[in-house]
Amino acid sequence: MVTAIVGANWGDEGKGKITDMLGKESDIIVRFQGGSNAGHTIINDYGKFALHLLPSGVFYNHTVNIIGNGVALNIPYLINELNELVKRGVPKPKVLVSDRAQILMPYHIAFDEYEEERLGGKSFGSTKSGIAPFYSDKYAKIGIQVSELFMDDLALREKVEGICVKKNVMLKYFYNKPELNIDELLDTLHSYRDMIMPYVCDVSAYLHQAIKEGKNILLEGQLGSLKDPDHGIYPMVTSSSTLAAYGAVGAGIPPYEIKRIVTVVKAYSSAVGAGEFVSEILDEEQADTLRKHGGDGGEYGATTGRPRRMGWFDAVATRYGCAIQGATEVVLTVLDCLGYLKEIPVCTGYEIDGEVVKDFPVTAKLAKAKPVYEVLQGWNCDISGIDEYDKLPENCRKYVEFIEEHIGVPIRMISNGPKRTDIIYRK
Repeated sequence: MVTAIVGANWGDEGKGKITDMLGKESDIIVRFQGGSNAGHTIINDYGKFALHLLPSGVFYNHTVNIIGNGVALNIPYLINELNELVKRGVPKPKVLVSDRAQILMPYHIAFDEYEEERLGGKSFGSTKSGIAPFYSDKYAKIGIQVSELFMDDLALREKVEGICVKKNVMLKYFYNKPELNIDELLDTLHSYRDMIMPYVCDVSAYLHQAIKEGKNILLEGQLGSLKDPDHGIYPMVTSSSTLAAYGAVGAGIPPYEIKRIVTVVKAYSSAVGAGEFVSEILDEEQADTLRKHGGDGGEYGATTGRPRRMGWFDAVATRYGCAIQGATEVVLTVLDCLGYLKEIPVCTGYEIDGEVVKDFPVTAKLAKAKPVYEVLQGWNCDISGIDEYDKLPENCRKYVEFIEEHIGVPIRMISNGPKRTDIIYRK
């Protein structure tokens, strides 16, 4: 069976832990989109890890970990991540890289930095990982596929020359930055070829055969619904689709094979970077208190270390996020982090131009939205260590059931701690 695990919100929902946990039952785990611009934090017997490109199944000996064709492949970053795992005592995982994946180049990172610099105060809050320039090149058809690393040198030089003509005009006349050197780029590509050669595979053919053999395949998404370029808070979004449906494209499998869509939802809200965030806590002292209680060691970006923007649970955004993912079930994370609160606001509607709406609007209307809150009683105690739903405090169960009612999808698992074993299963 093929399962997708995705986020319903702005990212940072805790997908890494859940993927790591579900990896125990999986034969193959596939990263199908995004790049090293976001991270999944995992805590297990080997220690605490922030993965950026590698699938979250790399800690299991029985899994094959795949980089799909939809990923922005930063080859040195991937190899460094692999080497760091081994240095920290993790057995070297089985990794395959799609021959149709495209390569994130150093000039993509440079262009990302130059554009954020040019925009100044109107910047997108990019992680400066080169993601937007990479996907721009992919869809402008001037990207470089892994398979093209193995072309003869003359054909590869011709491709690089064509890229440099376009890039150098921008660098010289728009950004006033140093131009690209063709020979240096070719040397870089040759080094990338040598690094990635042992891992290259026709991933689509591999997965089609695995499906025929009845293997359990887990598709691992990055970020969440509200960062999707088509359905999120455009333009403050990422550059690849964050939806489970794209898992079929980014892995090269039939869409009808995705039978289960596990959608991860936070018990409160957090976001990194700019963009509309209706339920954001504007009182910085209150926000910082939740930030310090949240996550594992606080709510800070796994890639950037930036403090996350904090907010109360947004039922409008989450219901929408679950709907566009096609969620078949929900995992509610970081519930334990709310134990210090006597009262917990939940955003159940948006007031826009004097009217209360329950459906998530387009960004132009979202900018005018004010949160409408219902306040629930907190449980005001530590729930970590509880492993049965019925043993949770009554107000805690009421909070879970209130969320479930408002998002319209069954909550099957609840995370009440950072370790993979800190899970409550619910029928």
